Amino acid sequence: MAFGVVCGVLAACSNDTTTSSTPALSDTTVISADAAPASDAPSTDAPTTGASKWESITAPADCMCSDGSGFTYFVRKADPNKVLFFLEGGGACFSKDTCAPGSDTFKRTVGHDGGMTDGEGIFDFTNPKNPFANYSMVFVPYCTGDVHIGNATTDYGDGVVVHHNGYINGTTALAKMAELFPDATQIVVAGESAGSVPTPLYAGLAHDLMPTAKLTVLADGSGAYPDVPVMNSTIGAQWGTMNAVPKWPTTVGLTPEQWSLPGLFVQAGKHDPTITFARHDYAFDHTQTAFAALAGVAAENLVQLIDTNEQQIEASGIQLYSYIAPGETHTVLHSNTFYTETVNGTLFVDWVTDLITAQPIADVHCSGDCKAA
Repeated sequence: MAFGVVCGVLAACSNDTTTSSTPALSDTTVISADAAPASDAPSTDAPTTGASKWESITAPADCMCSDGSGFTYFVRKADPNKVLFFLEGGGACFSKDTCAPGSDTFKRTVGHDGGMTDGEGIFDFTNPKNPFANYSMVFVPYCTGDVHIGNATTDYGDGVVVHHNGYINGTTALAKMAELFPDATQIVVAGESAGSVPTPLYAGLAHDLMPTAKLTVLADGSGAYPDVPVMNSTIGAQWGTMNAVPKWPTTVGLTPEQWSLPGLFVQAGKHDPTITFARHDYAFDHTQTAFAALAGVAAENLVQLIDTNEQQIEASGIQLYSYIAPGETHTVLHSNTFYTETVNGTLFVDWVTDLITAQPIADVHCSGDCKAA
């Protein structure tokens, strides 16, 4: 996923069907030895505990996964004034090889087998330290290989055809959030891995739907992906992201080459200057390193890419708070490490709690070579 991305105007499916079942949200993809990992985050099965159960919402036919199978997303109703909009991770595909049926670089379907497990990380609603325990939630599964921003069906040749439908799926869930929680005053848009990539975009789109709500972004595990113009335009064309550019004053005249992951923070931040942006990364995240190599970006010193991206974003006048931990792990939000991770004396759970309650926070960055966890 080491490439720029182009984003879209809100265009959601309609006539969603809600059921009161509680299927597991998804399963971690099994990774082959010769492929970039889709995700090594813990299972995203919906927990059975908390203020309420998860409801599954079956989206209409124009919402779909990469293989054309149906798309389902999930809602948890708790405090109607506080909402977490969460975008699941699970890799990406952008070539015949990475998108082929035998490739393990991305998730193809919504994983729900009917089984339930207790949640971990921010989905452990019984943990008294969980700052999201009482939040209503909309959980957006990932099954389109396009970091939730695609809007095209692409023929990669030799029978490899992929429905890059992530933008339609994601904005459908976003519209449902606005419908179900119209009086929300605090909205956190969060995601992990591939799901963290578009969090600034979805925060900007959430502002369009709910302009009086306070919006916070928490992106986990994508901070190293750089601005490479040729990748921005090439992969954007494969995913059809130019079919879904938001009609914001900040996007007027921008070309596919100019869209990048750092640019998402900049464009969304200029569109709504009240959004608070934050992200978490591991300095030598093995998954980000693998995807960068797959896309042709040298990432041996991954933390340098992470730091450079932050400098570029902030040079554009956008404040980005960051928490950079040492080591090679990938993502923390779905892990119980969320409650124990400490860098330079600052517990991550405390940092996030302060973030979403509008308390003062500062950047936290590992020291030394940042390789030892």
